[in-house]
Amino acid sequence: MDFQLSDEQRALRDGFRDLLAGRFGREAMRDAVERGTLDRGLWKELGDAGLFALCLPEADGGVGLGPPEAVLVFEEAGRALLPGPLVATHLAAGSVKGADTGDTVVTAVHGGLVEWLADADQVRGDASGARAIRSVDPLTPLHRIAPPHSEMPDVAVLLTAALQLGSAGRTTEMAVRYAGEREQFGRPIGSFQAVKHLCAQMLVRTELARAAVYAAAVTGDGLEAAGAKLLADEAAVRNARDCLQVFGGMGFTWEADVHLHLKRAWVRAGQGPTAAQVEDRFAEALQGVV
Repeated sequence: MDFQLSDEQRALRDGFRDLLAGRFGREAMRDAVERGTLDRGLWKELGDAGLFALCLPEADGGVGLGPPEAVLVFEEAGRALLPGPLVATHLAAGSVKGADTGDTVVTAVHGGLVEWLADADQVRGDASGARAIRSVDPLTPLHRIAPPHSEMPDVAVLLTAALQLGSAGRTTEMAVRYAGEREQFGRPIGSFQAVKHLCAQMLVRTELARAAVYAAAVTGDGLEAAGAKLLADEAAVRNARDCLQVFGGMGFTWEADVHLHLKRAWVRAGQGPTAAQVEDRFAEALQGVV
């Protein structure tokens, strides 16, 4: 199976990367952290750019693309730490008025958590009894619902994995760049074997997760999407931790962005099926072929 991107897919990916770099760069991200509320202007711009209507048929006013293209765009959103209920609003396009254009913010109940509840115009699922909790990620306000009574759809699992993949790739880039700039004993720290190993392991995790996420987007298999999310969760969390190691004490400061990637990765890892649930699904699938 060939996973090389087409020229059109590369253009789509690069276009969204440029859009986010110009509209949600580091300064805007820091402003979002301080503000704590969703930027409706940015949300509308994302809608105008086609983020939420990517997979909506052209006959219905959408872009008419598929999951592989959506994964590429959501990977860029994860790379930029773009906040908001991106997955829920994307999946609501075509069924909730204004979701595709960014005029309506939609969130969804997944398991026992719902994000951005206070900023959402519409909630998919039963959010009655939701209780605000303190989120480790300052860019993802959360409410908890007990007991959990809904599962994340397979396509939502896949897109969340793509967000994690983007973060994993970004922290790898950050670690490699810092390792080449920071000097100790008159040498870049990237010349030391321990740092080389950390960066190499980060790259391996990222590329393994990328192969799994892209493959699940092509096959549309729910089990593969769940497995891809486990790999993407591991890559996002462990890469952020290793990036902190490369940065040293600087990485733990509020001024650095590394900790924001780690906190977002923790939150995303808590969404969707657990490792035990995915293992059970794989075991059931394997029993069927024995």
